[in-house]
Amino acid sequence: MPPSADRGSVWIVDLGMVAKIRPCLILSVRTEPVDRVLVTVVPHPTKVHGARFEVDVETGFLKEGVFDAQQIVTVAQARLVRRIGQLEPESLVSIEDAVRRWLGL
Repeated sequence: MPPSADRGSVWIVDLGMVAKIRPCLILSVRTEPVDRVLVTVVPHPTKVHGARFEVDVETGFLKEGVFDAQQIVTVAQARLVRRIGQLEPESLVSIEDAVRRWLGL
């Protein structure tokens, strides 16, 4: 059974061979039994480019880096390795704003 991921939590996620294993913010809502077992995440790379879609938030549990709204991806929940923390609500709002800007919503 895949792990249960709550919106706003941060997990170590296996993003595949090229993208590596890295911390990601869970952006999607929790799935129900009738749903596909997928989760949409915002990766937290340590390499910062200075793009307007990168959001730097203080977590106390992550290395230096940013949440990159341009890298949002949907993966199977089975790719979630382990939960490492929870973002504060105001930090989640900042990342949601960047995702909305990126997607033009």
